Amino acid sequence: MNRKEIINATFPDCPVRNVISHITDKWSLLVLYTLEQNKVLRFKELWRQIPDISKKMLTVVLRNLEKDGVVSREIYYEVPPRVEYRLTERGQSLMPHLDGLLAWGMEHFDDIMEDRKNR
Repeated sequence: MNRKEIINATFPDCPVRNVISHITDKWSLLVLYTLEQNKVLRFKELWRQIPDISKKMLTVVLRNLEKDGVVSREIYYEVPPRVEYRLTERGQSLMPHLDGLLAWGMEHFDDIMEDRKNR
């Protein structure tokens, strides 16, 4: 059992631990932001836009976001098969909140970096 499963089992009714933690980890935020900017992406396109994520981690993040109903995965049975990812309606409703967090981070980035150097 991984750490998140233990936390979720210990606090099953806590929305912060059970919902927010899934969508605010480092990689999930980047995946959500990238999908918001591009509307629809195939796995490899998404992976190329977040160059420091491994394929395995991207797969895990996409599965978790899909389980939460924030990202949809559509399979096209072609040769070769095509899989596309996009934000769901729930995911789109989340983005104004995350955009505010991202804007705050960008606004305060230089000051935060300076504070980190000085401590």
